[in-house]
Amino acid sequence: MTKRDYYEILSVTKTSSSDEIKTSYRKLAMKYHPDKNPGDKESEDKFKELAEAYEILSDPNKKQRYDQFGHQGVNGGAHGFDNMNDIFSQFGDIFGNFGRGGNSGGNSGGQSGGSIFDDFFGGGQKSSGRSQNNQGSDLKINLKLTLEEIAEGVEKTLKVKKYKVCSKCEGSGAKSKSGFSKCSHCNGSGEIRQATRSIFGQFINVTMCNYCHGEGRIIKEKCDECHGDGRVKTETTIKVEVPHGVSEGNYIPMRGQGNAGVRGGDAGNLLVFIEEEVHKDFIRDEDDIYYNLEVSIVDAIMGADVVVPTLGGKAKLSVDSGTESGKLLRMKDKGIKHLNAHGRGDQLVRVNVHIPKKITAKEKELLKELSKSDNFKPKHTHSETSKDKKSEKSFFKNVFS
Repeated sequence: MTKRDYYEILSVTKTSSSDEIKTSYRKLAMKYHPDKNPGDKESEDKFKELAEAYEILSDPNKKQRYDQFGHQGVNGGAHGFDNMNDIFSQFGDIFGNFGRGGNSGGNSGGQSGGSIFDDFFGGGQKSSGRSQNNQGSDLKINLKLTLEEIAEGVEKTLKVKKYKVCSKCEGSGAKSKSGFSKCSHCNGSGEIRQATRSIFGQFINVTMCNYCHGEGRIIKEKCDECHGDGRVKTETTIKVEVPHGVSEGNYIPMRGQGNAGVRGGDAGNLLVFIEEEVHKDFIRDEDDIYYNLEVSIVDAIMGADVVVPTLGGKAKLSVDSGTESGKLLRMKDKGIKHLNAHGRGDQLVRVNVHIPKKITAKEKELLKELSKSDNFKPKHTHSETSKDKKSEKSFFKNVFS
C-alpha cells in the first residue's frame, strides 16, 4: 500500500517552519480526534496518520532524510501509532479536564513513555534518555460518586498503592553515590549504534543498550531498601478535585501521580475514572434528573402541594387539579450543573396516580355515587384522523406484541 505524502497529510509544504507544522498538526489532530468522531473509523485512521506524519516532520534529522529519500529514507523511523492508548493518555488537557472514557483511557500496567504529544498536552520539556527508558507505568483507579457529588463537584481523598522513590538511595538504586561503574557495552552512552548501507547511502541505527537498559552505568552495590530498583511499594493519599457535571466513563488525568520510574525514571500518570452510583430516587438523563411521584386520586383531582426530594434537599411542588397520570412537571435548575459551562439541568417529576387495589364497602358506595356524575364519566371523541388511528394502532401493537 502506497503511503501518502507527509506534507500533504499535514497540509504544509517543505518550506513551512516548525511552528507552522506544529500549528497545522494541532488543528488537524483536534478535528479528527476520536472523541469528536465517535465510531468513525476513517477519522481514527486519519488521526493515526497525522501522528505518524508529525513525528517525522517535527524531527529535523528525520525530515531531512524524508526530503531526500522519501518514505524509504525513514522506514522504521515512524511510530505508526497502532495502539490508541498511548495517544489517548496524553489528550486529557486539549478538550478540558477530562480524557476519553472506557478502555481507551490508558493501560494501568503499560508504560507511558514520552511522545510527540508532550509538547502540546502537558509534557513540558523532554526528559533525559534514562528517564524515558525507565518511565514509570500509569495507574488506573475507579472513583464512585453520588449524583449529589456530581451535581455540585467534590474533593476526594484517594488511597493509592504505588511505587514511590526510595528515600534511602534517593532513587539511584545504589548503596552509595559512588556505587556505579560505566557500562562496558555502550561505553556509558546508553545506546548501541549500528551502521547499515543501502542504495540510498549509510544509515545509523540507534537502539537502547539492553545491558544497562539505557542508563549508561551499572550498579556495583545495590541499595538494601529497594534492592537496586530505586523505588519501593507503598500506600499514599492523593487529593483530587472533581468538577461538577462529570459523567460515567470520564477520567481525570493526574500527571506524575502514577508509579515512580526505575532508578530515577519519570513517574507515570494516575487516571481517575468516574463511576456513578445508582440513586435510590433519581434517574439521570445528561444534566436533567427524573423523579417518580405517586399521588392519590383525590390529590390528582383536586390538586395539592407536595414535598419532593431534590439533589439539594426537599422542596415544595404544586400539583394542579386535574393532573393526569404520566404528566411531567418541571422543576427549573434543580438538576446537575453543566460541565465546563454555566447553568444547570432541571428536575422532571413524573406524576403517577395511585389506584388502590382494595377498597372498603363504604368507599365502594361513595365511588358508585361519584360515577353517576358527568365529571367522572370518560369523554369519547370522534374527531381523530386516520393518521391518529394508525399511530394508536401502532402503539397498541408495540405494547402487546
